[in-house]
Amino acid sequence: MEILDGKKLSGVIKKEIRGAVNLRKEKGLKTPHLAAVLVGNDGASLTYVGSKVRSCEEVGFQSTLIRLEDTISEEVLLDKIKELNQDESLDGYIVQLPLPKHINEEKILLAVDPDKDVDGFHPTNFGRMALDMESFIPATPFGIIEMLKRYEIPTSGKHCVVIGRSHIVGRPISILMSQKGTAGDSTVTLTHSRTKNLASLTLEADIIISALGVPDFLKADMVKDGVVIIDVGITRVANESHPKGYVIKGDVDFEEVSKKASFITPVPGGVGPMTIAMLLKNTLISCERKSK
Repeated sequence: MEILDGKKLSGVIKKEIRGAVNLRKEKGLKTPHLAAVLVGNDGASLTYVGSKVRSCEEVGFQSTLIRLEDTISEEVLLDKIKELNQDESLDGYIVQLPLPKHINEEKILLAVDPDKDVDGFHPTNFGRMALDMESFIPATPFGIIEMLKRYEIPTSGKHCVVIGRSHIVGRPISILMSQKGTAGDSTVTLTHSRTKNLASLTLEADIIISALGVPDFLKADMVKDGVVIIDVGITRVANESHPKGYVIKGDVDFEEVSKKASFITPVPGGVGPMTIAMLLKNTLISCERKSK
């Protein structure tokens, strides 16, 4: 069994990005600039955005954090989105989710300029990705694909079972895994809460990508020997004995499933760091496109 170390791999990718940024600076070209919009004071969101800002500094990007009160109206937030769309200094920006309940997330994400949508959430980018055209790939699926490539895990002709059908992970990764090319050419089964006899499908799987958000959902008796496990789940589980009062759990019962897996991602330290690395990669791609 080999650990798919997302923390280590993301460090390698960040080093590559920093090298590209330094080269741009030497040539007198624009430094990539990423902005993050944070509405309210959600603890998890503050942590994620803080990590993204620190990562920008690490690779030599310019970064801007835009903090807004959770009482902001949808109309005012849309005005801010319009302002960011028109800001030529920005190569990309993200709107950190979730947003307050009185704001329509879909409406906000649709207002983002697809050319600055480095999260890859806009329907234009999703559609272009599905058609195998140039686009911004959602950062988490992008990270999974990059991990499979760099660890040289065979995917061609393999049966890949994806658990979860979210627009952010499940659906896009199911499309990417079935496309032609490296880390593709798989036969994909997309499963979800209404899937019957899920265990019978996972037992046949060569690769399982779980993005369900249910701690320890995937057990050892649901997988075969030699399976490749990509655990996207990140759930805070209360634990009074832990200094933070909680522990981070994935969808997979790591201790037991790892005994049967050929490759497996840990949680934390697996897919999470790769997501941030690929967000930076998308920002660099955006900056490079504008320089052409």
